[in-house]
Amino acid sequence: MSKTNKLALVPVMLCFFAMGFVDLVGIASNYVKEDLGLTDSVANIFPSLVFFWFLIFSVPTGMLMNKIGRKNTVLLSLAVTVLSLLIPLFGENFTIMLIAFSLLGIGNALMQTSLNPLVSTVMGGGNLASTLTFGQFIKAIASFLAPYLAMWGATQIIPTFGYDWRILFGIYFVVGIMAAILLGVTPIQEDTNPLVGPQKSVFEQFTDCFKLLGTPIVLLSFFGIMCHVGIDVGTNTTAPKILMERLGMSLNDAAFATSLYFIFRTIGCLTGSFFLRVLPNRTFFIISVVMMALSMCGLFIGTEKWMLYTAIALVGYGNSNIFSICFAQALTSMPEKQNEVSGLMIMGLFGGTIFPLFMGFASDAIGQAGAVIVMAIGVIYLFTYINRVKNS
Repeated sequence: MSKTNKLALVPVMLCFFAMGFVDLVGIASNYVKEDLGLTDSVANIFPSLVFFWFLIFSVPTGMLMNKIGRKNTVLLSLAVTVLSLLIPLFGENFTIMLIAFSLLGIGNALMQTSLNPLVSTVMGGGNLASTLTFGQFIKAIASFLAPYLAMWGATQIIPTFGYDWRILFGIYFVVGIMAAILLGVTPIQEDTNPLVGPQKSVFEQFTDCFKLLGTPIVLLSFFGIMCHVGIDVGTNTTAPKILMERLGMSLNDAAFATSLYFIFRTIGCLTGSFFLRVLPNRTFFIISVVMMALSMCGLFIGTEKWMLYTAIALVGYGNSNIFSICFAQALTSMPEKQNEVSGLMIMGLFGGTIFPLFMGFASDAIGQAGAVIVMAIGVIYLFTYINRVKNS
């Protein structure tokens, strides 16, 4: 790798940090719920809205990269993300937050689809897997910092700036600007050839993707990714509420649950890359899903802090590698259609919309145990997926 490409890794990794901004939606939706006096079902619209845009923008982003390049597509995603972070600093009514979270989702859909291919360009094919793993680690730092920044803002910033927990948006806004500037001034040589063959209309690309659902492994992997993301967003959003309901914690204290989840998800990402090399994929997948099942039991019946924290840690670690395993199973099953399969799997992040909606209705009906039941359905599905996981 050339010196220029080595230098390019710095802004690219900062972009991975910016990719992690999307995970602030969990703790932010809890503060919005408290500030505006919303029900769970209404408050869960916010995380659902963020992930809805993956359904709409994943495949068209592939088209866009063909026209303007990978780097410019990432810059566009940063611009949309930065705007989404700026808006809440001017107010906190329901409409403002809807607009902000929508833009956050659109920006992240663009970024998730374009940043990984940009890493491939920068690395030139060398050490790609380890670089992507490190990028996920950087992303997770932003994820588990978000609750701490919100707590700090809620307890320390009010007398000084008046932004309360929303100072989180201000801090990430500054980092987003830095990422955009650094990436913008960094020269990155891109392949001038089209990335995915002949250009097609948005309708044609969507049609090609949905046709692949007729292949069983692609369809089942798509559902697996939906469950993974649904459980991820669901835990991110619901874990603090469980601590508040069972232990009587304040929101500022309970926000630690979200950071705990992301800490163990980060550990899972780093250690999973090792275990997937020394263990059969199916064995590690079984271990991961069993950990998630034990977690659901703990979250459903737990009334002690140690039990609930253990359950949150278990689902954080167990869920950390589900995406990569499901994604790999689908991708290797159709090597001649990797671009279409990739777009379809990214659209599976739409699971982050469906799960929180049902969890909100369930928790309004019977408490946070109802939300856990919805996540447990996703875990049950992953058990049915085990036989589809190949060992290599």
